[in-house]
Amino acid sequence: MQVKTKAIVLSALRYQEKSLIVKCYTESDGVKSYYVRDAFSTKKSSQKNSYFRPLNIIEIEAIHKNKGTLEYFKEVRMAHPYYTINNDIVKTTIALFVSEILHHCIKEEEKNQPLYDFLETALLWLDSHDEAANFHLILLIEISKFLGFYPDSSEQEYSFFEMTGGTFVAYQSVSCLSAEETQLLRRLMLLKLDNSGKAFHISERQALLKILLNYYTLHLDGFRKPKSLDVLKEVFS
Repeated sequence: MQVKTKAIVLSALRYQEKSLIVKCYTESDGVKSYYVRDAFSTKKSSQKNSYFRPLNIIEIEAIHKNKGTLEYFKEVRMAHPYYTINNDIVKTTIALFVSEILHHCIKEEEKNQPLYDFLETALLWLDSHDEAANFHLILLIEISKFLGFYPDSSEQEYSFFEMTGGTFVAYQSVSCLSAEETQLLRRLMLLKLDNSGKAFHISERQALLKILLNYYTLHLDGFRKPKSLDVLKEVFS
């Protein structure tokens, strides 16, 4: 079946000497992986491969056989060329980190328009705003809504957050955050991209990132912490 859709690049892995396997989150069909033959064999390869940088938003025409195998592009073009993400070291590092997170946590090969719209809107926001220090934290907590384990805020006044059940509780147990960590999480849940500003100090961001990655690990089978985590910490240190 021939499909025309926008897609967000999650990963691009070199296959053998000349080819690529590109994993995308498509607007039309969720997660799809594509085989790009001879991606490194022509004079135009560098231009061609630039389409597949982490979190690029591309427009594709593709053949979807929907048989669980690799699909094929017919045409690829930039849907929303970035002005800053691929040129700013902080934003590039954030994009690499977020792409790894999405690569490991989004598995569904089916359309999810609200999730696609949220991701595209967030990425375009990142490209057009300078204050990016809390972007990855807000994205992580917001994506948990789509994955089904966003913290239950119905009893948010309680002092401790229980990680396994994803609820706020009155008494601390071994699976709870401390009162200080719980307060950090509560503050994060109130933030949106447009009001994030300088909401957290460096140490607070580091603590929140650790909390969120542990939370994802508890709630997603096979979730792995991104390889780019150390680079992200270095950029924000």
